[in-house]
Amino acid sequence: MKSFTYERAKTPAQAAAIAARKDGVKFIAGGTNLLDLMKLEIETPQHLVDVNGLGLDKIEATPEGGLRIGALVRNADLSANEHVRRDYALLSRALLAGASGQLRNKATTAGNLLQRTRCPYFYDTNQACNKRKPGSGCAALGGFSRQLAVVGSSEACIATHPSDMAVALRALDAVIETVRPDGATRQIPIAEFYRAPGTTPHLETALAAGEFITAVVLPKPVGGTHIYHKVRDRASYAFALISVGAIVQPDGTGRVALGGVAHKPWRMESAESALPQGAKAVVARLLAGAKPTEDNKFKVTLVERTLGAVLAQAKGVQS
Repeated sequence: MKSFTYERAKTPAQAAAIAARKDGVKFIAGGTNLLDLMKLEIETPQHLVDVNGLGLDKIEATPEGGLRIGALVRNADLSANEHVRRDYALLSRALLAGASGQLRNKATTAGNLLQRTRCPYFYDTNQACNKRKPGSGCAALGGFSRQLAVVGSSEACIATHPSDMAVALRALDAVIETVRPDGATRQIPIAEFYRAPGTTPHLETALAAGEFITAVVLPKPVGGTHIYHKVRDRASYAFALISVGAIVQPDGTGRVALGGVAHKPWRMESAESALPQGAKAVVARLLAGAKPTEDNKFKVTLVERTLGAVLAQAKGVQS
């Protein structure tokens, strides 16, 4: 690990201002992803800004009937919150499907959104990776790609986003609140938060330089049956081959978001109108234009079968 300097921010705006003023700044809270990357010298920040003391660890009702989740709410606390379990069960179930209890006790809401890919070529500094070193190439394109993207990828990158929580937030139409270095705030719908890889896969989100996440806001509950189904190579502590987060209403309509298939939680609202017709019709639209490799083309079928199981489970719950 390379040497770095460290300080604690006193306010969110101060944290953002520090990041804009200095080169090579990273925010640190739980550190469950960042510290691993620093040890491997994939991330080499010159300065760490500790944001744990900013008071952003509360879950509060909004005037519109939703929930505001502070950026520093730990994953364990979020999954156990009574309002989340009752009204946003998809989120609670997705969180419990991710990582271990120890990691959930440290990992934060904002950190979960910002965690970086687990592509093996990203983690191997001897391999070409445009996400790690822009312009170096993508070894995954000609390598072992079983875990990697089938849709939304580019000739520069086929990495997937690893978050389970983000899949649920996409299905729930979450909005991300931020503060900029000048103190201005803004709201970013999660549908617009992650950038397509294109030719610049190292630019992963819509955040500007120094911009700091302060909260995630959920709209009022939509009801329905909430199911999160994660398919992985081992029973626990593994990232998804694919995952399906679904909210199914009694009339068969609903919402579907996928994990493990793209650079971001993958949802296409236009595909959801086909839900009453069954999984095959939804997946035909949801994964239209998919470009799987020989190693991961099974994911297309796996998504269809998993969504079929989810819809059957929802029907059984509602009958």
